[in-house]
Amino acid sequence: MAVILETTLGDITVDLLTEERPRTCLNFLKLCKMKYYNFCLFHSVQRNFMVQTGDPTGTGRGGESIFSKLYGDQARFFEMETNPRLKHRKVGTVSMVNNGGNMHGSQFLITTREDVDYLDGQHTVFGEVSEGDDVLAKINEAICDNEHRPYQDIRINHTVVLDDPFDDPAGLADHIPDRSPEPTKEQLESGRIGADEAIDDTEGRSQEEVEEMLQEKEAQARTQILEMVGDLPEADVAPPDNVLFVCKLNPVTQDDDLEVIFSRFGEIKCCEVIRDQKTGDSLCYAFVEFEKPEACEEAYFKMDNVLIDDRRIHVDFSQSVSKVWKGGPNAPKGGQKSKFELKDKSKGAGKQYDLILGDDDDDDEAGPSRTQDRGRDPDTSHDRRSKDTENRSRHDKHKKTHRRDSSSSEDDRRHHKKHHKKERDLDKTVERRVRDASSSEDDRRHKKKYHKHNRDSDDGCHKKRDRHERDYDKPKHREHHRSRSREKEHRHRHDKHRHKH
Repeated sequence: MAVILETTLGDITVDLLTEERPRTCLNFLKLCKMKYYNFCLFHSVQRNFMVQTGDPTGTGRGGESIFSKLYGDQARFFEMETNPRLKHRKVGTVSMVNNGGNMHGSQFLITTREDVDYLDGQHTVFGEVSEGDDVLAKINEAICDNEHRPYQDIRINHTVVLDDPFDDPAGLADHIPDRSPEPTKEQLESGRIGADEAIDDTEGRSQEEVEEMLQEKEAQARTQILEMVGDLPEADVAPPDNVLFVCKLNPVTQDDDLEVIFSRFGEIKCCEVIRDQKTGDSLCYAFVEFEKPEACEEAYFKMDNVLIDDRRIHVDFSQSVSKVWKGGPNAPKGGQKSKFELKDKSKGAGKQYDLILGDDDDDDEAGPSRTQDRGRDPDTSHDRRSKDTENRSRHDKHKKTHRRDSSSSEDDRRHHKKHHKKERDLDKTVERRVRDASSSEDDRRHKKKYHKHNRDSDDGCHKKRDRHERDYDKPKHREHHRSRSREKEHRHRHDKHRHKH
């Protein structure tokens, strides 16, 4: 005695234990005969445990026995059979689902694991899968949500009774259709992907869009791995949109210089040139943090490849999440720190963006130079370190000589930089005043013509007005003369200082 379940993934043949479970097998066979299980969903798929179906509503809370069709709602469920005692020992064991109170209706389950002994005594075993193990394995591998409901519908399309040893009860013939019925609208509206619907994310997309989609999925997978191993606070973490990364700077460029240059785009919260912790020398890159992202975007478009202190800088949005990782709202609890972390504000010069190498092990204390020397010849590494030491000592000696000759300290250098800035501002001021002077010269000529025209009518008023205009123009003329003198003097001092250096 067997029944074939034709599913959307293939056919499953179930052999029934009619002698051990006569009442349960009668219920199952007659429900299959009246096509009660047609279009029923596998509404619960728990991987490597069991799959469940037999509810026409697809919710897992419906279904009724064949006796309710014959005797009314009072016979909706029937009592489970316990003798002889059969166990869930094999993969593919078929048993009726307990609806509570040891009562059964129409729902049944198929195990996908061996020795599920905790189901014994709760659900009535009445058959086993004889053919279609591969189909059962496909159902077991279905992708499901948190409620074990498959995202794509898996249905029983049709049931075929191969052998029925039980006579039909009175009145059952009225419920047996001549042909398999069509599915109702309620049965097909599961809210999921249709059983016959092909899942193809690349349909209607170009080759470039498909490659971009695959790269995005791969990037998401990598970020999730980094989150699991502790290199990221969370997979969705993103760098700030109001911070610019500025590189290729001149070593003499200071924080104040960059702040003055970038402040024309908007208010700046922080502007810091990253420096070496031991020597204090500039590492030729900086971070500029704006108050608003709009100002940061405008600076990105207008400041890239701009000449600052004879160096063409490169500007890009910051890709660092160190601030979020170290002390932001998404920072992990428990004190875990990454390889590179932000320097504490209370230490050193108070730079927010200074990167320091975490002292996790002895290799890290050696610094980047030791990391670079790994895998090289010991003699070569020793010679390179010796050359680096010589170059460093020669550079320090040169710095001392330069400091002694020029009698300048760090403050003097900053003052010198500010002096150059003032000279540039002065040049702009001189040019503006020259333009103003030329325009005032034209106005004066026009006024002279006007005075000459009205000289006959009002000679006294004309003289007074002309004297007033000349007195009014004298200060501008004197100021223009002084500006030109100061400009020559500053240029002379600048050339002299440059020649000295």
